[in-house]
Amino acid sequence: MWQVIRIVVALFVAIETLFSGTFSGIAAKPIEISEPITGEFTQYVNPFTGTGGTPWTCGMVSPAACAPFGAVRLGADTSFIGGAYIVKTNTSGYYYEHGHIMGFSHSRLSGTGAEDYAIFRITPTVGNKKAGIIPYSHANEVAAPGYYAVYLRSLGCLAEMTADQHTGVHRYTFNHSEDARLSLDVTSAFNNRHANKGFAEYNAETGIITGGAELHAAFSDRYDGLPCYFALEADKEIKECKITGDENDLKVDINFGSLKNESVEVKVGISFVSVENALENLQKETEGLDFDGVQQKTVDEWDKHLSQVKIESTDEEIKKTFYTALYHAMIMPTNFTDLNGEYLGFDKQVHTADGYTYRSDMSLWDTCRNTHSLYTLIEEDIQYDCLHSLVEMAKAGGALPRWPMGAGYAGSMMGDPANIVITESYLKGFTDFDVETAYEYMKKSSEVKDTKVGRDYVNEYNQYGYVPNDISKGDESVSRTLEYSWEDGAIATLAKALGKKDDAEKYTAKSMYYKNTFNPETKYFQARNSDGSFESHFNPYITTFYDAIMIKKYADCYCEGSARQWRWSALQDIDGMIELFGSKEYFVSELEDFMEDAAPSRAFLDPGHGYWIGNQHDIHTPYLFANAGRKDLTQKWVRWTLKERFSSDINGLDGNDDGGTLSAWYVFSAMGFYPLAGTDKYWIGSPNIDKAEVKLANGNTLKITANNQSDKNIYVKKVTLNGNVLDGTYITHEELMKGGELVFTMSSES
Repeated sequence: MWQVIRIVVALFVAIETLFSGTFSGIAAKPIEISEPITGEFTQYVNPFTGTGGTPWTCGMVSPAACAPFGAVRLGADTSFIGGAYIVKTNTSGYYYEHGHIMGFSHSRLSGTGAEDYAIFRITPTVGNKKAGIIPYSHANEVAAPGYYAVYLRSLGCLAEMTADQHTGVHRYTFNHSEDARLSLDVTSAFNNRHANKGFAEYNAETGIITGGAELHAAFSDRYDGLPCYFALEADKEIKECKITGDENDLKVDINFGSLKNESVEVKVGISFVSVENALENLQKETEGLDFDGVQQKTVDEWDKHLSQVKIESTDEEIKKTFYTALYHAMIMPTNFTDLNGEYLGFDKQVHTADGYTYRSDMSLWDTCRNTHSLYTLIEEDIQYDCLHSLVEMAKAGGALPRWPMGAGYAGSMMGDPANIVITESYLKGFTDFDVETAYEYMKKSSEVKDTKVGRDYVNEYNQYGYVPNDISKGDESVSRTLEYSWEDGAIATLAKALGKKDDAEKYTAKSMYYKNTFNPETKYFQARNSDGSFESHFNPYITTFYDAIMIKKYADCYCEGSARQWRWSALQDIDGMIELFGSKEYFVSELEDFMEDAAPSRAFLDPGHGYWIGNQHDIHTPYLFANAGRKDLTQKWVRWTLKERFSSDINGLDGNDDGGTLSAWYVFSAMGFYPLAGTDKYWIGSPNIDKAEVKLANGNTLKITANNQSDKNIYVKKVTLNGNVLDGTYITHEELMKGGELVFTMSSES
C-alpha cells in the first residue's frame, strides 16, 4: 500500500517538475529578484528547510514572510497541477515539490498536520485573464526571515511579501502594459476547507477595501468557525473594484490599470475582532513605512530574537541548521491581540488583555515537551503571555486547552499537556500569573469531563487505574493511560510546590497508574481490559499508521506509533519505569535496539517502529540512557540525532515540526542540555557547537564552551559550571539562570 502511495506521489512530483514554470504568455524580460535583507543572524536562516521531502513525514512548515510570533504569515499557497490535492502535502499551505501557486494568503499554522487559516488569498493576474493556478519555478523564488518573493513568468509579475505582527505587505511589479489586477478571495481556505459569511466593501473616496468571513477549516470548524476581518490599502489608485459572488464564495477584483515596469504596494491588516481593528492595526503598525521599511523593521526584530543565542562553529551547516531551528521555534504561538488590546476569547466574546499579549495556536501536546522550556530560558515575556492566555482560555471555555487554535479548542491529541507547561513554568520561577486558578482547572480535568475537551474515559481511568481497552474499544487506551498519569504527576508536583500536601499525595498515587498497563511478561505497556487481562492481540512492531491500512487492530490502543515507541513514556517516574524492565542492563539493551531500529534516513517514507524523533512521544529517548547509568550512550545517540536527523535543506526535518518542537530539540541538544518536561531539570547531553553565548531571560549570560568538540569527539569527559564539576545526570534551571560558564571537555573515547 505504501508503495502505491509513493508511486502516485512520485508521479505527480515528476509531472510538476516537468511542467512547472514553463507556461508563459509573456515575452518580456523577467524581473530579477534582489537579494533579501538579512542581518547578523538571519543570514543563516533558510525558511525552505522542512518544506519538502516525503509528504507525510516532512516538516509541514512554510517559507511565508512573518514577524516573530506574529499573527500574519504571508506566503504562497501551492498545489499540484490543476489544484490536485494529495493528503498531507501542504498543511502549511506550501510544499516544495508542488509546481503551482494558487495565490498568497495571510496566515497558516506552522509545522502541524492540520490545514487552517489560509485567509484572504490574493492572486495577481493581468489583462482579462481570470485569476487561477500559476506555474512557478524555484529558480525564481527566494525567502528569508520576513521576506518571500517569486517571479511568476506566465504573468510577467514579481510578487514580494513582507509582514509585521498584524499586517501583510505585498509588492507586485509587472513588466508589461496590460491591466495589472489582484483578485482577493475573501472566503479562501486550504484545499477542501471553506469559509462562509463573506462580505466586502470598497470605499472609493479612501481607496480602502474592508471585509471578512468566518473560517471553517481543520481546527476552526471544531468550534463552529473563526471570524476573520481585513482592511486593504494600496499605494496606487484603484481604477476599478468589482465585488462578485456570494457569502460562500466572495471575490474582489482590483484593477490598477497599466503598471508596466511599475510596482504596486498593498497593505492588508488582519483582526479576529472587527473590521475597525483590522484597519487600526494596519494604519498604526505600518504608519510611515513602505514595503522596504516594513521588511527592515521585521528583519531587525528577527535578528533581535535570534541574537539571544550566539553560537560559534567552524561548520557553516550547523550554523544554518541551528538558526533555522531557532527561527522555527519562534513562529508560533500567535499574537492574537489587536493593537488596542482586544482579542476574541473562547467564549466568542471580545476581551481586553491587560499587561500581557493574549496568544493562541499552541501545539501543546508537542510544545509542552521542549518549546515552552526554551521560552522559559530566553523568551520570558512569551512564556508569561502563554501562561496568562491558558488561564483565560480555561475561564472562558471551562477547561485548559490541549491545542488552542484561534478562538477555540481544536481538541487535537489527548490529555492535559497544559499541566506540564504550567507546572514546569512555576517550578522555574514563573509565579506572576493566576496559578491557583490554573491549578483548580488541572485538578478538575483529572476528575471529570464536562466540556468538549479534557480526558476521554476519565471515569474509567479513575475507577480502574487505567483506561480499559474493552470499554474504550481500543481508542488509544494505553497512550491515554500513560499521558494521564504523566499529567497527574505534574499536578502532584505543583501541589507540593503550592504546599497542598493532601493533593500531592493523591496525585502522586495517580501518577503511578501508568504501571497498571505494563505487562511483566512482555515488558511492554499493553492494552488491558476491565477484567484485568492483557489483550493477547499484540505486536510491538506494528505502528498505528500500518494498522490503519491493515485493520488488524494491533496498535489502535496507541497514538501515532507502536508499542515500542510508547515504551519509554513515564517521564514522571523514570527510575520506576526502568525498574519495570527488571534491570538497568536490560533497559539499556532494549533502548539501544530501539535506537538502532530508526529509519534508514531522515523523513523516510516509512518511519517504522523504532526511534522516530518526528513524533513527539519518543522525542526524549536518547537522554534516558543517562538515567540507567550510561551517559556515554546518551552522548552517542544525541550526536547521531543532531547529525542524521536535521539539516538546513528542504528535507531538513524528520517529521512535522509541530509549532517548533523538533526545532527546539535541536536548539537545546546543540547547546549540550535538554529539558525534562514538567520539571526544572535539564539532562546533560553532548553539544555539537564550539561555543555559545545565551542571553538569559533574567538578563544574565550563560557562556557555553565545548573544548575539543568534533564529529569524532562526541563524548563528554568532564562538564563544569563556573568551575564546579557536574557529576549528575541533570543541571537545574536555577543553576543555568545564574549564568556564568558551562564548559564541556570532549573526547573520542567514552
